[in-house]
Amino acid sequence: MKTAFALVTGASSGMGLEFARQLAQRGYNLLIVSNEEKIHEVAKELEEAFSHTLSVVSLVMDLGQQSAARELYDYTHTQGMEIEVLVNNAGVYHDRDILDDSEGFTSLIMNLHMYTPAMLCYLFGQDMKARGKGYILNVCSVTSKMAAQRLGTYGGTKAFLSHFTRALHIELRRYGVHVTDVSPGAVDTGLYNIKPVYTKIGKCLGIIVSPETLVRRALRALFWGWSKTTIPTVFWRMLCFIILLIPTCLLRLIRRLGWF
Repeated sequence: MKTAFALVTGASSGMGLEFARQLAQRGYNLLIVSNEEKIHEVAKELEEAFSHTLSVVSLVMDLGQQSAARELYDYTHTQGMEIEVLVNNAGVYHDRDILDDSEGFTSLIMNLHMYTPAMLCYLFGQDMKARGKGYILNVCSVTSKMAAQRLGTYGGTKAFLSHFTRALHIELRRYGVHVTDVSPGAVDTGLYNIKPVYTKIGKCLGIIVSPETLVRRALRALFWGWSKTTIPTVFWRMLCFIILLIPTCLLRLIRRLGWF
């Protein structure tokens, strides 16, 4: 008999770890995946935190390889795991000119943000559709709505994932499968290497949110079956609207002046 699991990618720290923690609080067994060895320690800590009432399986895997999605899917079937919740969280952040990236990094970010999550949705989505129940949460980004310099690769890959998620939601909803896109702005995960005092100010102003808040709102949207992109702060909603109004000629001027 198969046991229902929640699969979280990029779960060794930050939002991924918080997704795992809050899904465990909801009673899910966990399969947590990362390219870092410390994922095994995270699994032990989660099991201890929940008094070993849940099964927490950890797996080290490079999801930046195009073979990763199929390997991960096959692993769950071999282990008899029924994936009821899929959280595609793994990714890398950067803001850099497109041609300044190496070929290897460009391939990595495209695989992590597009190919692997799309194929995981395709593979696990088939099972969920057949069962008539399932939940898929794709972590996109507010930059998916920002077609601007230095965000071409990052925002562009996240735009694909956001559009893909919306289409998948429409296709699978009538089969009992919920698919949701969460597009956060800045999250307090230490990713941006800014001073603690600025982080505190950003959180007070609603520019930066805590992982706990972001994940709680994202999971609520997922289990309530929301389809539209969830941007948890007013600041980022306003910024998206403003950037959409900026003409390309003005963005070129900003580049010539060296402002961004």
